[in-house]
Amino acid sequence: MTKEDERIVWKPLRTDHIVQDEWIDFRNTVYEMPDGTELGPFYNFSRQNYAVIVATDESGNYICVRQFRHGLRALTMEFPAGGIERKDGSLAAAVGEGGKILVTATEPSDVSPEAALEAARRELREETGYVSDDWSPLLSVASYATLSDNYAFIFRARMCRPVADQDLDDTEFLNVHVVAPDELRRMIDAGEFQQAVHILAYYRALEADR
Repeated sequence: MTKEDERIVWKPLRTDHIVQDEWIDFRNTVYEMPDGTELGPFYNFSRQNYAVIVATDESGNYICVRQFRHGLRALTMEFPAGGIERKDGSLAAAVGEGGKILVTATEPSDVSPEAALEAARRELREETGYVSDDWSPLLSVASYATLSDNYAFIFRARMCRPVADQDLDDTEFLNVHVVAPDELRRMIDAGEFQQAVHILAYYRALEADR
């Protein structure tokens, strides 16, 4: 960080953890601004990092899933995605008071390429029943830098083939859709494919395929 950058950094003064468990650390923080004033609270949160898979079958169609998203209170069409597990097999990282498992903040470098790819392979198979032998990493990107410190690890999976039924978690209720390229582009343009990181993944995959 340059000295010029250091002059615009906010300095955290105190933090109140409103909810802190294995799924989320939701908190408010009071900061000292670069001009010396004290402002807050500013709300932000930590959640697990996750993988997003831009998957196409042997005909070049996109493998998507449709599910209910409680943030929007609506069904969305999107790519398969899911949390990246830690080395201990959990989505969280630290043990707090009384043995409570807590999610913690991470950097992209905290996730190994092997762990991210393993999560991508697992989520594609569990959510859709498809597998692929042709994988490539596309990008790791901050998921929502204004409020969250987690990262999305985006992968491209080509020549996918169905090998099994879905193997879903208790909270997963989703349908698999095989979508033609022109139809997916139409959905994005019409606002019917609403996950921002997934739209980024789509365009990044197009560049990678050129």
